[in-house]
Amino acid sequence: MEMLRRSSVFAAEVMDVFDRSPTDKELVSQAKALCRDYIHSRLNRAGIGWTKPDPLSASGGSALGDTSSVILWLGDELEYLRPNIYRNVAKQLNITVASESIVSDAFLAVAAEIFSTGVTWGKVVSLYAVAGALAVDCVRHGHPAMVHTIVDCMGEFVRKSLIPWLKRRGGWVDVTKCVINTDPSFRAHWLVSAASTCGQYLKAVVFYLLREK
Repeated sequence: MEMLRRSSVFAAEVMDVFDRSPTDKELVSQAKALCRDYIHSRLNRAGIGWTKPDPLSASGGSALGDTSSVILWLGDELEYLRPNIYRNVAKQLNITVASESIVSDAFLAVAAEIFSTGVTWGKVVSLYAVAGALAVDCVRHGHPAMVHTIVDCMGEFVRKSLIPWLKRRGGWVDVTKCVINTDPSFRAHWLVSAASTCGQYLKAVVFYLLREK
């Protein structure tokens, strides 16, 4: 009887490992950790110092570190394709970065418009590229505290709009499938997809500028 009980407990534990999907809280926390890592990378690239975020392993293990590397790589591809789009974002949106409410409203409005026609990993990466570029603008203009505002906005948007989509894919790690591909045509495929994403971002900027104030 005891052996049967132990076997049942062990089987339940094994099934829990395989069946368990990330919780809402974990997905939001990981989204913010990925955002901090992306912003830190972009600030470093711009030659701007900023406090290094905690290691991603503290938030989601080595898998999250791999996920961050992929998002950064795809972000590089996106920014390479259209370098002027993901620069001077605050100027493009015609906003001041001195106001937390203005930065928050602008980021969330652009995010909502980017995803207005559905969710893809290309759009997710685009949003991280927007976050990184906007953070660079904020720090350059003497408002480094806005970095935390942007990270919090990313978490809020993910919580409200992306959780179901992420859960269906098993979490953030699904983005790594974007680069596990030996097909030589993959790079061209990603760039075509990214071009569409760039167009969606431009539409979002126009939408923000033309909306009623």
